[in-house]
Amino acid sequence: MSIVGSYPKPSPEEAVSHIFHGATVAFSGFTNAGAAKIVPRALAARARAVHEKGDPLKIRVLTGASSGESIDEPLAQAQAISYRAPYQSGPRLRKQINSQEVEYVDMHLSHLPQTVLSGFQGRLDFAVVEATEITSDGRVYLTSSIGASPTYLKYADKVIIEINHHHSPRLREMTDILIMARPPHRSPLPLHDPLTKVGYPYAVVDPRKVIAVLETDEPDRVPKFTAGDPRSHKIAEHVVRFLLDEMLAGRIPNEFLPLQAGVGNVANSVMAALGENPYIPPFKMYTEVFQDSLVDLMQNGKVLAASTTALTITPEVLGRIYANMDYFVSKIVLRPQEISNHPGAIRRLGVISMNTALEFDIYGNVNSSHLYGTDIMNGIGGSAEFTRNSYLSLFMCPSIAKGGRISSVVPMCPHIDNNEHSVQVVVTDRGLADLRGLGPMQRARTIIEKCAHPLYKDYLYRYIEKSRIGHIRHNLEDCFELHSNLMDHGAMLPDLDLSGVTE
Repeated sequence: MSIVGSYPKPSPEEAVSHIFHGATVAFSGFTNAGAAKIVPRALAARARAVHEKGDPLKIRVLTGASSGESIDEPLAQAQAISYRAPYQSGPRLRKQINSQEVEYVDMHLSHLPQTVLSGFQGRLDFAVVEATEITSDGRVYLTSSIGASPTYLKYADKVIIEINHHHSPRLREMTDILIMARPPHRSPLPLHDPLTKVGYPYAVVDPRKVIAVLETDEPDRVPKFTAGDPRSHKIAEHVVRFLLDEMLAGRIPNEFLPLQAGVGNVANSVMAALGENPYIPPFKMYTEVFQDSLVDLMQNGKVLAASTTALTITPEVLGRIYANMDYFVSKIVLRPQEISNHPGAIRRLGVISMNTALEFDIYGNVNSSHLYGTDIMNGIGGSAEFTRNSYLSLFMCPSIAKGGRISSVVPMCPHIDNNEHSVQVVVTDRGLADLRGLGPMQRARTIIEKCAHPLYKDYLYRYIEKSRIGHIRHNLEDCFELHSNLMDHGAMLPDLDLSGVTE
């Protein structure tokens, strides 16, 4: 049996009756992988019933990362969230955040466990964690993500466990859990390879804190990504060519270096292109999410190993892994997010990071989280942890959007997640700009020439020429003109002739 001991086994409605207005509730889930499923639905139903009586019921929500379909959306639809951290991706919750109905703290993902154990988040009232098993002595075997669940189990006052029979109990053979001690009593992480294990296959909870164990048999609600478009394929071509040139120049060793790739169609296109190129050697991954595109590459021998905190994989593809666990358990390690995104491990292993951006400016500052500098899309996620500490850091995005009404290359980003001091390479479908060793004006001209769409090149060159001369040239009166035009007129350059423009 997957439940051992005499833990309480109430109904979902009885379990959520313990959760009170104003409580801080930490859920398992890093993306929708391993996300709690029963409690969010039951809690949303309870919130609606309480609200109909005229009483308040809103909670502070923590997860590992985004868990939109499973957690954010049902709770947001029930108006049951007052606070959210460290990352989100649900459209309803996003709207509530941008209208200031919900307070949102966008955080570096590896920082989250430390903020909890140090008390920065205040009292952690409840943890709701999905598992394949809980034993009588408090060992909790997690499902398809680790995220921050081990920390939540340790520090929450009360715990609800969701036992999900859909997941393979053999996931524990991939799992490597370590909770780092509070400073100054931390030891260096002895990670010398993505497959190195330094912890245990289970998390731990004090059995006395477990107030409910619920059972389900539900797959993770991980959506399929659409197929890459021509622009994604062009970006992938530029990235592959750059990495091959780095190998030929001796700046990447012949055995290659571990890769990290962000979530989305562009990242999937890049990984597919790397897998198809015969001159790129088989490689390992040290990343935070393992996606569908990597499963075929692993079965084909192109991806040798992967360290991750989440199997962000559609149910059909995850079923393939579960049917071939003898093959996969020796090639994948599932870790807590403070280890998967640990700056020291990223720096030591020489990771090459590849993340996506909303936009970047002519000096290489990257915005990956906010529209117009004001409206949140999703969040910073783990991009900065990898960008700041990687051997090579790349950011990728299409050169234009909305039929040319938006340029992804702008004079100044109104919000910056990763700055020019950390970003080494930027890529669009138009080309790749290698910024290493370049001063500000060299960076600006290289980015405009290599990455900007022809529709916007003249504007960007004129911007430089009319800007105040300094170490970094800017015109503070016009630096956000494109964004102002977009908000006021629906296009960054309203007078442009966009007929016939294809993306």
